[in-house]
Amino acid sequence: QVQLVESGGGLVQDGGSLRLSCAASPNHFEFRTMAWYRQAPGKQRELVAAAFGGGIVQYADSVKGRFTISRVSANGTVNLQMNSLKPEDTGVYYCNAVRVGMNAWGKGTLVTVSS
Repeated sequence: QVQLVESGGGLVQDGGSLRLSCAASPNHFEFRTMAWYRQAPGKQRELVAAAFGGGIVQYADSVKGRFTISRVSANGTVNLQMNSLKPEDTGVYYCNAVRVGMNAWGKGTLVTVSS
């Protein structure tokens, strides 16, 4: 089994930036997809950004132009650069990694954007 560990969350003011990181342990698995999801208080978990093989990426409409997902390697390291943060970006951010026979989740890191 693999563990995903997120880091980089915290408190930031409206318009600020944060960089989230996710690392897999052990790191010898190759993942087809790595993604970031978030869950705001009282809301369902939603996809924020995903990185597929071949450099293909996908973003939620609400974060396009502000967030950038990047895979450092195929074996379980992914970052999320978040710029121009808004209060509505507040939530717990979860890392997700998928490969055949495996769908792994991290425990989440809290991002709070104050107005």
